[in-house]
Amino acid sequence: MLDSDLAELYGVETRILVQAVKRNLDRFPSDFMFQAEIQDVAALRSQTATSNTGREGRRTALYAFTEQGVAMLLSVLNSPRA
Repeated sequence: MLDSDLAELYGVETRILVQAVKRNLDRFPSDFMFQAEIQDVAALRSQTATSNTGREGRRTALYAFTEQGVAMLLSVLNSPRA
């Protein structure tokens, strides 16, 4: 799942979620999360015929999380929904 989708799901801003991840990078091994470039996500979106206009203005790489990464994210994210 992408960071912006998880931020929406757990009721926080994407920048807050990314800050929590960056503060706890040692808890996220490479098989839990990776960074996807904007171009990669755009290509993926075009292949799956989906569109999310909320990401078009983004200039930084996206974080993509595996199932284990999402579980770890919940342990570092301060949100009532998490």
